[in-house]
Amino acid sequence: MLMFDEYKKLIKEACQRVYEVAKRTDLDYAPQLSVRHNNKIWLKREDQQSVFSYKIRGAYNLIASLSKKEQNLGVITASAGNHAQGVALAANHLNLQSIIVMPKTTPEIKIDSVKRMNAEVILFGNTYDDAKEHALKLSAEKGMRYISPYDHPLVIAGQATVGVELLEQHPSTPDIIFVPVGGGGLVAGIAAHIKANNADIKIIGVEPDEAPCMHQAFDLGERIELEQIGIFADGAAVKQAGEENYRIAKELVDEILLVSVDEICAAVKDIFEDTRSIPEPAGALALAGLKQYIAEHKIKDKELVTIFSGANVNFDRLRHIAELSALGEKKEALIAIMIPESPGSFRRLCHDLGPRLITEFNYRYADKRMAHVFAGIQLKQGSDEKSALIKQLKDKGYDVVDLSNDTVAKMHIRYMVGGHAPQAENELVYRFEFPERSGALLHFLSEMGESWNISLFHYRNHGAAYGRVLMGFQVNEDERKKFQNFISKLGMPYWNESENLAYKKFLS
Repeated sequence: MLMFDEYKKLIKEACQRVYEVAKRTDLDYAPQLSVRHNNKIWLKREDQQSVFSYKIRGAYNLIASLSKKEQNLGVITASAGNHAQGVALAANHLNLQSIIVMPKTTPEIKIDSVKRMNAEVILFGNTYDDAKEHALKLSAEKGMRYISPYDHPLVIAGQATVGVELLEQHPSTPDIIFVPVGGGGLVAGIAAHIKANNADIKIIGVEPDEAPCMHQAFDLGERIELEQIGIFADGAAVKQAGEENYRIAKELVDEILLVSVDEICAAVKDIFEDTRSIPEPAGALALAGLKQYIAEHKIKDKELVTIFSGANVNFDRLRHIAELSALGEKKEALIAIMIPESPGSFRRLCHDLGPRLITEFNYRYADKRMAHVFAGIQLKQGSDEKSALIKQLKDKGYDVVDLSNDTVAKMHIRYMVGGHAPQAENELVYRFEFPERSGALLHFLSEMGESWNISLFHYRNHGAAYGRVLMGFQVNEDERKKFQNFISKLGMPYWNESENLAYKKFLS
């Protein structure tokens, strides 16, 4: 176990080493964000690296530090993204053999990028954990050094060079630095350097709320392995924080914030508007946390720095990010409204909504009495306006439900409102994350056989490594236990949405 003082030496050595391949990236002032949020906001531009992410710093620092004997045996790692490119570039620069084990779900754009750096790519399993297990097995068999993406002092020291540059570049002194957190290598490195130089600067880590491994470790006082994580921000989707990373973070990091997918998407848009660069979801994590912190603590006129950590985003994901950004910015409300099934009802609703833009309106005849309407409403004044709107509609006698934070509503219902199915008896509705690869659905159906009828199905490609699927099954009461066993054995994330309000209003 290294003492914190020893990291000073490691970081100094890293500063002499990493710039053989890494760039000294800009610290850019963000004028639009600063004006909008009444603080001076700066972006540390790690998207400017040749691999469009900070990961090259830690990967190269560790690989370049290996003995000649170890280097000659080659290096191996497991990654679906930025770390893979960092290891491949580092090995290529040093003329070393490298093997990158990637999940079968990895998008072709990332596989091709790694291959262009002369790395051997092995596709194994459907998840990062599958790939890591196989990489460690190959490492033992071949004698190749496994390069951890975050849990190693030299990786941490390499990432710390981001903090070294930041302090040198800032015109005064930052009040708070917001850092994205996955395994914790970047936040541990930045905290180790920053706190050694100025203990008054706050370091705040930011995680996706669907992968809160460091946040949970802080709360519980020990590292735990999350049973299930969401991978929207795939660059930070980690089940367990690194051991060394957690040790440093618990001593030096002031706080860990959690942000939603909607907040991340809004931050992607914010960065684009100030820089004309498009971050990947994990690359915008820190800014999402910064905005949340400002709103909650009402701070003004502070020097705030956020790490723009990467820009390896798949083009196909941009549609999905754009759709959710309006919800993340609180510029759109999704609501369910019941109106009389009679001529003129829609006109009266539009009148009662006032001079607001209707962004979406979904409706299908259900019965002679009432119509269930799924509506998107543009907002100009955020959550306060939404609350006032809902109260206004209820005061006029409408039955209104806010669906803006309902995952099923956002991901599925808004695209498939088509009517109720009272004939679908004994229906159970589940939401899944399928591996985004050919044959995934066929495998699912083959495993299920002919045991239960599928009564509902919706899938939409989001350009991610997984597909979001909503499925309905007709399952008799006496077969519920058998069905649950089948679902549990599939080995993919799932959620029972049978009681979801949006489903009940529009599809049940």
